[in-house]
Amino acid sequence: MSQEFVAKQMNLSRPTISAIESGQRKVTAQELDGFSKLYGISIEELMHGKKTETAEMEKFARAFSELSEIDKKEIMNLIDFKRRYKESLNG
Repeated sequence: MSQEFVAKQMNLSRPTISAIESGQRKVTAQELDGFSKLYGISIEELMHGKKTETAEMEKFARAFSELSEIDKKEIMNLIDFKRRYKESLNG
C-alpha cells in the first residue's frame, strides 16, 4: 500500500505516515487500532511482529463479521463438513 493510500484510509496526511514509518513520530493507540484494521493483522503483530493463534482468530472473526448471512452460513457448513470428514478418517 502506498503512503498516499494509507494516509487517506487513516484520515492522516502523507507526511504523517512518512514520519511514523521513519520513527520520527509515535503512533497513538487510536492510530494503532486503525492500522491493525487496515492491514488486517493484530496490534500485537504490528508492535512485535509476532503472529499468534489469537491474532489469527481475531483476523478470522473480523473478516467473518463483515460477510453476508448467506456467506457466513456457507462457511459454517464448510467447517462442519471438514470436521465430519476428519472424524470419518480417524475412525
